[in-house]
Amino acid sequence: MAHEYWLNRWERNEIGFHQEGFNPYLLEYWPRLNIADNDAVFLPLCGKSRDMIWLHNRGHAIFGVELSKLAVADFFQENKFNPVRQAERDFTRYAAGRITILQGDFFNLNKKHLEKISAVYDRASLVALPPDTRKRYVQHMMHLLPPATQILLVGFDYPQSEMQGPPYAVSVEEISMLYQHHAEINLLKQIDVLHENPRFQQLGLSRLEENIVLLTTKS
Repeated sequence: MAHEYWLNRWERNEIGFHQEGFNPYLLEYWPRLNIADNDAVFLPLCGKSRDMIWLHNRGHAIFGVELSKLAVADFFQENKFNPVRQAERDFTRYAAGRITILQGDFFNLNKKHLEKISAVYDRASLVALPPDTRKRYVQHMMHLLPPATQILLVGFDYPQSEMQGPPYAVSVEEISMLYQHHAEINLLKQIDVLHENPRFQQLGLSRLEENIVLLTTKS
């Protein structure tokens, strides 16, 4: 999907994907990763997610990447951080204490950027990408991450023919296909959430599931 699409969504404040509170699945399942409180966590396509604050409050170092300059600026302003901004190749780095966000294209990340990462939190990244980009996204992520990195992935699934994404439908079967050669896959929970989402009911969806998956990268 063209960069302009997401940049325009932020410019028009069309950010229904943004959650004002902490994601309940993060709170419930993050302890399953069993990583140290001071370990570094990567959030791809992070937007201005409040989940970064929850993870930061646990003691984690936060490393995010986000295309929209507006989203990055909003995150630091709304959470009362005063970041140091520094231009570097392909990115603008915003850093405040244990929180660093690179503003730029995820696909420009290299291994050095993620060499100290112990875990990844992907709440709405994979489902934000159209089918022809998802495979590239996963391959690039797996190329970057150290072995034995854990990924908590929260995704959506619904009949794709009933709604045009994003968020796109990504089934458990597709997640398995995308990650099976790169990671151990553990489906933690599969929940029917259509009744909790009247907006999606009004759009005509007959089924809406959220899938919580724990991945562990192979050597």
